[in-house]
Amino acid sequence: MKRPAPLQPDHPMYTDAVAAYKRYRDAQEAGAPAEELEHLRQHAEFLFQSAADYQLYALEHQPLVRH
Repeated sequence: MKRPAPLQPDHPMYTDAVAAYKRYRDAQEAGAPAEELEHLRQHAEFLFQSAADYQLYALEHQPLVRH
């Protein structure tokens, strides 16, 4: 099976992860409750990890693990 092309920096997978991280940082600066901060942090981390996993798969550095 042919592997997909690597993601470009302007791909929605990256831009969504960056936007999620910005929401987390903005919430931190605004003094949001700890529970909300943890939710935003985990969401941003998930998006970044998903993009990294896909990129490593596309570059043939590791198999894509689907949960």
